[in-house]
Amino acid sequence: MNTPPSAPESGRTDEPPVRIGALVPLSRPGWSEAGRHLLAGLELAVREVGDAGGIAGRPLELLVRDTAADPQRAVAAVDELAGLGVAALAGEYHSVVARAAAARADALGLPFLCSSAVLDALTDRPTDRVARLPPPQSEGWRVYADFLIGEGHSRTAVAAVPNVYWASGTRVLRDHLAARGGTLVEFDMRTLDPSRLCDALVADGATALLLLIGDPETTVSVVRSVRSDERLAGVLIGAPAGQPEFAGWAAALGDDGTAIPFLRYLPGQLGPLGARVGAALRERLGEEPSFVAFEGYDTVAVLAGLLRSHGTDRVRIAESWPRVDVEGTRGRIRFSRAPGGSVWQCSGVPVQVVDRDPAALDRFRIRHTG
Repeated sequence: MNTPPSAPESGRTDEPPVRIGALVPLSRPGWSEAGRHLLAGLELAVREVGDAGGIAGRPLELLVRDTAADPQRAVAAVDELAGLGVAALAGEYHSVVARAAAARADALGLPFLCSSAVLDALTDRPTDRVARLPPPQSEGWRVYADFLIGEGHSRTAVAAVPNVYWASGTRVLRDHLAARGGTLVEFDMRTLDPSRLCDALVADGATALLLLIGDPETTVSVVRSVRSDERLAGVLIGAPAGQPEFAGWAAALGDDGTAIPFLRYLPGQLGPLGARVGAALRERLGEEPSFVAFEGYDTVAVLAGLLRSHGTDRVRIAESWPRVDVEGTRGRIRFSRAPGGSVWQCSGVPVQVVDRDPAALDRFRIRHTG
């Protein structure tokens, strides 16, 4: 599905628009709720850029393409958007999809600011064309492993449908847990149904089960099965990738969806910009905005600043990541390059381990900060 361009909302102009391409998972098997939040943030920021006069008087236009969590579909969208003359590429939530898009954007010389995908190896080789807003997976998932050890979980199980993202996360967890005396066991959900998974958990004796599953229906089914199994009453369920952040999780699981810790990239308290944007996103979405919505807004804030300073020249935009210094919704946005890193990385992003409060389904508890 190709969605129509997001029309400028600041009035008519005879100047041609400056175009940004946006990759967003808006249909299954993608996590479409995350895509909806990401798009809300992107669109809100585009509207505000227009209200502030656009890019040197030119309207800013968002060309949105639905990736549906399909890497090949994303690559085709990158080709299309590059041909349509976008100045830069933005978006994506799924790491495997973002990796494919990043490789194609790099090959085409198209700057890509990845909004929400965390896989460390976002590209196979170092490139100046790709930058990323969220912290790398190794950073966030180490924080999650610290949380598990702090809560006394020395033996952790993961229920996974293997791909490069889940495999990378599993390695981070195993190595970090092992360094602190913990162990990790893997259960392959391609060969287990939820009932057999419960039997395996009982036999193994793990005290925590992490859901490394991309499909929402399978994830919900596993949670229901574990919660209803009296033998597993003391087992912590976790979802480090962030699925419980979204309202659809609460709607599908009710009280069973509480007390399931996940990673969230928000500070303990939003500053004035974050609070204002949060209120606007809440009105736009009709629900509490997730960290993904804030990532979408910040993506456009960064790209708009680069476009104002350097115009639409793709080479100049790509050369300017290290000079970015923008106020974002969660703090200042600056990019740096870690030794061995393949892309420009936003530094200082806050990391929390959060869950839904059993006493109030719509309230979140901060369990740990990194």
